[in-house]
Amino acid sequence: MKCKGNENIICKIAIIFILITIMLLVISLLIYCQNSNEQPKNILTTIAVPGDNTQIGNAIIKFSQNEIVEGNAISHEPGSENILINEDGIYQISYQINGEQQTVGTFNFNAIILRNNKALDNTLNQSPIIRENTSNRMTLTSTVILRLNNGDIIQLGGLSIEDIIYDRARFDIEKIA
Repeated sequence: MKCKGNENIICKIAIIFILITIMLLVISLLIYCQNSNEQPKNILTTIAVPGDNTQIGNAIIKFSQNEIVEGNAISHEPGSENILINEDGIYQISYQINGEQQTVGTFNFNAIILRNNKALDNTLNQSPIIRENTSNRMTLTSTVILRLNNGDIIQLGGLSIEDIIYDRARFDIEKIA
């Protein structure tokens, strides 16, 4: 396209407009292609409320409520302690567990993640030891990343030699790769 005379400015603006439009179309196409390749989310959030876990000391935590369930890689039956892994992959696991003791005395508890009924030592989370304290409750939190396989069963364990009850807990797991 050749521009002459007074039409020169209008012609140059039209060429710039066409080039910008082509660039925007290419960028939009790249963004669309990138988003269409994203894997669907696989997330599970499950909650334990007072009454779900009445065992004291050492306990495998039961979760009565599923708050978020996205995808098929992770599943949980409400009321169960078992989180089922349905796809091989890398998973990020976060949890909160509240321990409480009704009597005053030594207070200490720990939490650990179990895979197929075996404790994963590198996930042990320990509370401080509190002696003769009137406020015998605390919450432990942790986040770990684990490579898990289809068929694995994941559980959250509370560990204590004291009479600790685990009245609240939250377990969040997401397949990240």
